[in-house]
Amino acid sequence: MKKGWGITLGAIAVCAALVLVLKAGFGRDPHAVPFLLSGKPAPAFTLRSLDSGQPVSLAQFRGRPVVINFWASWCGPCRQEHPVLDWGARMFGSQAQFLGIVFEDTEENALGVLQEQGASFPQLIDPRSRVSVDYGVSGVPETYFITADGIILGKHVGPIDPQSLTDRIKELAARSAGTATTARP
Repeated sequence: MKKGWGITLGAIAVCAALVLVLKAGFGRDPHAVPFLLSGKPAPAFTLRSLDSGQPVSLAQFRGRPVVINFWASWCGPCRQEHPVLDWGARMFGSQAQFLGIVFEDTEENALGVLQEQGASFPQLIDPRSRVSVDYGVSGVPETYFITADGIILGKHVGPIDPQSLTDRIKELAARSAGTATTARP
């Protein structure tokens, strides 16, 4: 009889441990990777503009919020979100600088997509994917939000929708206004 109770209690303990492990995992995306750059200075870069061929650096936008979208011509979701980013750049261009960075793609293919869909904000080529690596891009599309003082506020993985973009721009504006306020003597 005692042996039966021991087995029963052991089984209950194993089940309880299993329930705790499962409970801890539910509600979390098993593919989610912690974003280690949140709250850190945005990695500096200078890349060539696809349309003008001129160098564009992140430093030239210091003092202004920046939205960086990593994309590629071979990425279906990137093509789907492009009109949202185009709209966002036109709608919020006075509040933030939008930049597109081509991820692991050819200049020719990227230009083909931009000729089809248009581009209301600068598009840059990252020929050796160094900037993508610096930002920790794991796939496209990914959109990064950088405050006026150069701090990464966060990122959006996957195609961004108009409401999420609007919310992030408001968050950037509030953070930038707060930074400007706290910087005053």
